[in-house]
Amino acid sequence: MTATEQDISPRDFKRVADALYAHCGINLTDSKKQLVSARLAKRVRSTGAASYGQYLDGVLSAPESEEFTTFVDSLSTNLTSFFREADHFTYLKSTFLPRIVAERGSTTRSLRAWSAGCSTGEEPYTIIITLLESLPKAASWNIKLLATDLSTRVLSKAGAGVYESERVATVTPQLKAKYFEPRKLADGSSGFAVSPAMRERVAFRYLNLMEPWPFTGPFDFIFCRNVMIYFDKPTQEKLVNRYYECLAPGGVLFTGHSESLTGIKHPFKYTQATIYQK
Repeated sequence: MTATEQDISPRDFKRVADALYAHCGINLTDSKKQLVSARLAKRVRSTGAASYGQYLDGVLSAPESEEFTTFVDSLSTNLTSFFREADHFTYLKSTFLPRIVAERGSTTRSLRAWSAGCSTGEEPYTIIITLLESLPKAASWNIKLLATDLSTRVLSKAGAGVYESERVATVTPQLKAKYFEPRKLADGSSGFAVSPAMRERVAFRYLNLMEPWPFTGPFDFIFCRNVMIYFDKPTQEKLVNRYYECLAPGGVLFTGHSESLTGIKHPFKYTQATIYQK
């Protein structure tokens, strides 16, 4: 059996866990050891390293290298889909946006939002569809959505905005016809590309949430869903309070359904499960 077919050793797993926590706050528990073994085995083979240890010696000594970026990318889980956790979009449509329209009337027709941990783009594009479908005279609104992620690999796909047919299966035929264009994929299969009207309203950017943010907001709402599950409680608390500072008064934070702010000190007002208001 080769080194890359074996489980990663406890020592090397700790090196990976320590490096990932220091770099981006991701808290790898022992339950992730098998996943780390499988994903890093591919990198060991690709680089020609003789073992996990030799691979880590090289990649951890060069945090500015392209391979370090690939190392982080390979350990980032990016599960997403269009209209995932749909009640958040229902809340935007039925509760949040009517309030914004009532408050701003015909004067300040602008919206600023942030999708933190945007993965391959399904979440931010779903947000844009919801805004364009729900706002009265949506074309007259200045809508800008910042979409950030730690993984350069998923950002590349998100920016391209091209998806396999099965990826857009959760989009209704009416919305698909309105916001997507049929596209032949590189392998000859059929897919869809997001429309220019959607693409022009989203700015995809690399961002490590643990580092200084090159912006201060204010945002009308922030989506940070299924991201904080990878952080420990102190990191979650710090992050949630940073989000609070970036929101406009009355702004809303959406978290994932598997996440809870229980045990975290924060100034948010609880609205409903996974939805918090400044």
